[in-house]
Amino acid sequence: MHGFAQRSEVGVAQAWVDLASARPLPAQPVAVEDSAGRVLAADLVATIDVPTFQRAAMDGFALRGAETDGAGEYNPIELTVQGQALPGRPYEGKGEVPAGTAVRIMTGAPLPDGLDAVIPAEYATEAGGRIAITRPVSPWQHVGRVGEDIQAGSTVLPAGRRLRPQDGGLAASLGFAQVSVVRRPRVRLLVTGNEVVAPGAPKGPWEIYDANSVLLRGLIARDGAELESHQRIGDEAAAIGAAMSAPGADVVLVSGGSSVGSEDHAPQLLGQLGDLAIHGVAMRPSSPAGMGRIGDTLVFLLPGNPVSCLCAYDFFAGRAIRRLAGRGPDWPYRQRRATVARKIVSAVGRVDYVRVKLEGDAVEPLAISGASVLSSTTRADGFVVVPAESEGYGPGSEITLHLYD
Repeated sequence: MHGFAQRSEVGVAQAWVDLASARPLPAQPVAVEDSAGRVLAADLVATIDVPTFQRAAMDGFALRGAETDGAGEYNPIELTVQGQALPGRPYEGKGEVPAGTAVRIMTGAPLPDGLDAVIPAEYATEAGGRIAITRPVSPWQHVGRVGEDIQAGSTVLPAGRRLRPQDGGLAASLGFAQVSVVRRPRVRLLVTGNEVVAPGAPKGPWEIYDANSVLLRGLIARDGAELESHQRIGDEAAAIGAAMSAPGADVVLVSGGSSVGSEDHAPQLLGQLGDLAIHGVAMRPSSPAGMGRIGDTLVFLLPGNPVSCLCAYDFFAGRAIRRLAGRGPDWPYRQRRATVARKIVSAVGRVDYVRVKLEGDAVEPLAISGASVLSSTTRADGFVVVPAESEGYGPGSEITLHLYD
């Protein structure tokens, strides 16, 4: 066993991540019904106008707006009703509707030729084949005009946009059955350690349940990736190496065995099988984190202590996954400004990830700061990052709080 000769700065490690994940993964088509949350790989360009025809925006009567000038409660204007227009079919009348005539119409129905407005039903009284109108309407009032919403040839959704449900609905309204999106990164999760057993399995007195797998699987899904495989492989070097180097994954996450102990095989294996770019980072927790690549596959060595695992994932592995998925590198945590109630202690030369409680607009660090105390992240409202050039924050300091919610 030996200690780290030196540790890389967090900024250097993140710069490596950004270079290694500089381009999103290739595009793939997905059904528009399954597009929510995916990232568009190319601009979505409208091939049709919306609406594609002049259509009624209200239930009522289609007519010529100019013929309602002067209509009022004490001066109703009467028009003859000639048939009706329904959604999904053309008006059955022949040619242009004569002057002085209205057509009963439903919302979404095409406007008959010659008519240019709709009077809502509540402002027209029908009796004996005629209507009395008590309010004027302007030409094109209550009418959806051709191309009023979207014009053919226009870009309606730009490449790089993370699609919301309403975006998928918009694509569907344009007739797209599929959209081109960035392929989800395929992530392989390897959990090392002879002492680690699956939740629910019998546990010996010196064994521990595997919490990191559940933690990481949730984070992987959050960041837009899919799980390629999940393996618990103990501490046998040959098995770890084979699992790290097997084809099929864009990113490999190795939980545990990332430090410099006699059973920490992953760093040496990564150096032998590919490139161990960084091992040891000047931060707390997560200082034993490492990263590199085997061929085109990015490999992240995450410490076994759960809080360190969470921290290293969010700072490095998650950043790469989000970029490969076409998302921005920034944390998906809501931020707010807050005031320090009790001093947050750090040391110059390292980045500190500090779990804190929020009381009103003030935060204070949790008394327990150990990297193995996962419950601290459930009791905390969020975390504060203390930069390497700072010794911490004194009471009254304004800080940025990253909320776990």
